[in-house]
Amino acid sequence: MNFALILFVVLVITFVAWLLERLWLRPQRLRAAAAALAEFDRTTAPDLRIAQGEAAVTVERIALREKYTSQPVWVEYTAGLFPVILVVFFLRSFLYEPFKIPSGSMIPTLRIGDLILVNKYIYGVRLPVVNQKVIEVSEPERGDVVVFRFPRDPSVDYIKRVVGLPGDTVSYINKHLSINGTEVVLVPAGEFYDSDRLSYSAQYSETLGTVDHKILTELEKPSFIAPMDRFRFMENCRYGSDGVVCKVPPGHYFMMGDNRENSLDSRFWGFVPEQNLVGKAFLVWMNFGDLSRIGRFR
Repeated sequence: MNFALILFVVLVITFVAWLLERLWLRPQRLRAAAAALAEFDRTTAPDLRIAQGEAAVTVERIALREKYTSQPVWVEYTAGLFPVILVVFFLRSFLYEPFKIPSGSMIPTLRIGDLILVNKYIYGVRLPVVNQKVIEVSEPERGDVVVFRFPRDPSVDYIKRVVGLPGDTVSYINKHLSINGTEVVLVPAGEFYDSDRLSYSAQYSETLGTVDHKILTELEKPSFIAPMDRFRFMENCRYGSDGVVCKVPPGHYFMMGDNRENSLDSRFWGFVPEQNLVGKAFLVWMNFGDLSRIGRFR
């Protein structure tokens, strides 16, 4: 479901109804109310004033005006919602968008059920629906946690960490990550307790760019990685029994999950084009199962 497209269609419908209300329907109702009040003042008001007093006339005039000027239900739920839809559309399209973490591929950084906010403008202002960049702002940095449209199915959003930038050579051999020939050092960081599986996993700290974060990996497991199928620029990658080495093409990024043994990422399906980027994740704003998760993350 393309929610951005649905929201845009709703915005257009409510905007048309709002224009119709402002330019035609409301003026019509006001003219009808003025005519009805004039007729009331000419025919009914004098007798009513004598019989029940000025207060009764005022009450009747208010009720009569309300009858003619009140919005029909369909106008109230279309034109009346336009300002709200406009604000939601602007915030979601250009500033911040909420997402829910559906899987464990980014454990321990992000957990299943985390509700996160994504900065939509940090990598450039894009036109909604068509996702065309119109204003350059900045480029992704190594270590950023990024939401992007899955290259194999752009209707699906993925979230991973930027490991390789355009032009980088990324090597993942025998469970060890190297970038441009320099190994990313893993520092043991205790164990991670998975409350869903009721088990412990080895946890390590690593630094990508200026970002220190934790990952899960099982160094004793086999290192074999096989591509899902052919992907664009697959010739830039070499697969072997010990892992994979890839040269990141221009305008693309190499993404990996922090839960290295349980992440379907660029090691298996290739590179993420720049135009598929949605934004940078930066905040867990809610997790109904664990309120301590709320806050910024790296």
